[in-house]
Amino acid sequence: MAVIPRVIAKFESDEPTLKLAVLIDADNAQATIIEGLLAEIATFGEATVKRIYGDFTSPTSAQWKKVLQTHAIKPIQQFAYTTGKNATDSTLIIDAMDLLYTRRFDGFCLVSSDSDFTGLALRIREEGLTVLGFGEQKTPEAFRNACHKFIFTEVLKPVSLQKTSASPSQAPATPTTQPTSSTSGEPVAPPKSSQPALPRKFILEALGSIQYDDAGWVHLGVFGSYLTKIKPDFDPRLYGFKKLSDLVKAMGNDLEIEARKTAGSSAKALYVRRRAAP
Repeated sequence: MAVIPRVIAKFESDEPTLKLAVLIDADNAQATIIEGLLAEIATFGEATVKRIYGDFTSPTSAQWKKVLQTHAIKPIQQFAYTTGKNATDSTLIIDAMDLLYTRRFDGFCLVSSDSDFTGLALRIREEGLTVLGFGEQKTPEAFRNACHKFIFTEVLKPVSLQKTSASPSQAPATPTTQPTSSTSGEPVAPPKSSQPALPRKFILEALGSIQYDDAGWVHLGVFGSYLTKIKPDFDPRLYGFKKLSDLVKAMGNDLEIEARKTAGSSAKALYVRRRAAP
């Protein structure tokens, strides 16, 4: 009888994946962002641990209870011991430190708009781990800057919810640079009416501070990493653009972009530089 050879499929990518602990403050995050949040986290690594903290006996947590099982998020019940004190924050911080000392993770995702987690983010960074922050635009600057990367949750909401947040008297904006959404609820940029002004001065000053070649060209990926380092909450989607390259193209009066062939590959690399004055 012939022996059938055993075939083992390789599911893992050759590229290393960050092991991430995702800790959600239910008191300061909305359940409507969950799909976009987990999709965004997946671009950075694997959500090895997913926990959410709050008082799930409270009516305000009703929406969260509907999505916890679907997305395999472990709820950590925390009753409010007294009025005016947030026991949830303390429980999340204690859990984070316990997980930190296991040395099993490459980074943490802190989902909250509360500045109380600034110290936690700094402490995790001191251990050499990556800190990704997620919160609303009202999040204090101290917490945003304590993270390696901070992402506003407004850009993670399904497009249907973003449209309802726009002024009803305004027609929905559909510029060519505005990303579209699939029927699965893929997150896109916030409505045009709620977008902040494009930070042209910041982008141009950052480009002038980075190293470039003799002709002034900088690799777009390198430039994007530098923008995040000096401003962790920088995100092209916040200004209505799906990618940094789209934002650069929209600044055509100030910047120019060039696609170059990569040696030994059919892929092309993008480079950007300051447009010369006429």
